[in-house]
Amino acid sequence: MRVFSCTPAEWNQLLLQFPDAHILQTWEWGESKIRNGWMPETFIWQKDAQKVEACALILRRELKFSFLKLRVLYSPKGPTLNWANDALRKRVLDDLQEYAKAQKAIFLKIDPDVLLGTGVPGTEGETTNQLGQNLEQTLKKRGWLFSQDQIQFRNTVLIDLTRGEEEILAAMKQKTRYNIRLAVRRGVKVRQATIEDLPMLYRIYAQTAIRDDFVIRGQDYYLALWQSFMQADMCKALIAEIESEPVAGLFIMHFNRVARYMYGMSTEKFRELMPNHLLQWEAISLSKQLGCDSYDMWGAPDVFDESDGMWGVYRFKEGFNGVTARHIGAWDFPAQPCLYKLYTRVLPR
Repeated sequence: MRVFSCTPAEWNQLLLQFPDAHILQTWEWGESKIRNGWMPETFIWQKDAQKVEACALILRRELKFSFLKLRVLYSPKGPTLNWANDALRKRVLDDLQEYAKAQKAIFLKIDPDVLLGTGVPGTEGETTNQLGQNLEQTLKKRGWLFSQDQIQFRNTVLIDLTRGEEEILAAMKQKTRYNIRLAVRRGVKVRQATIEDLPMLYRIYAQTAIRDDFVIRGQDYYLALWQSFMQADMCKALIAEIESEPVAGLFIMHFNRVARYMYGMSTEKFRELMPNHLLQWEAISLSKQLGCDSYDMWGAPDVFDESDGMWGVYRFKEGFNGVTARHIGAWDFPAQPCLYKLYTRVLPR
């Protein structure tokens, strides 16, 4: 494991050598976190002078609580490697654990995008993935703990884009197809956003956060993030309008042949005209045009019933008839167990 000094383009090109490399491991994602006090570093594992076997974007943050100065580490949707390679997996985890200790970090968090299974647990369509189950067991034996702070969604809904548009549309639930067509008939128009539209989209996003009771960051953070990914040609934004008035929007973040619906926003006006259904359909169509094989609807419940806050959103996504994908989630290596307990249990209270 060594620090890899490179340009943004070189790092992203390196990631593209790995079929499962995630957009949250890109250079641009690391740079976006600097505003929130994180410092990104890039690391590689090499088999020889030419071949890179694994890589990781790791974020480092210093925290101060009274007389305590604490350090935490996080590799969002990383590290990136072939997790089925036992020897490589052992080498990477060994190095990460030693690195966390050498950094005197409270903990190191990882949440590799490794599948645990598909389908809703307990239903006929449920499947399990042995690799994900084995990785969970490996982490437990090494002293890693399933994190109580799941930064990213563990579960999501994936739509296969390798099919034709008519086939994708035909596979949707009848009500979803009806709502898409209703939006078209009622005059909903969808266009691509420009950088000049970003402040307006943030204002609608803030309205959405208040209405749906979730926390967002300040405008400067999102404008910088969205703009940097748009300039790197890894982000497209769509706006739904009715009589030229913006009523909803979304952002598609795309990398490594996967498009992800990571940010969505809407006003209270004209909801009965189903602009969000048409937006999703246009996002799916655009993602195919971008050469993506999969459309990630970004988020599904941890618990698949009405007790979960994501349940209503999930029911909307279900209408598009994607595959519910369940991942292993985030795991913490407590490099300093006593401080980890303080950080995760005492300080929140």
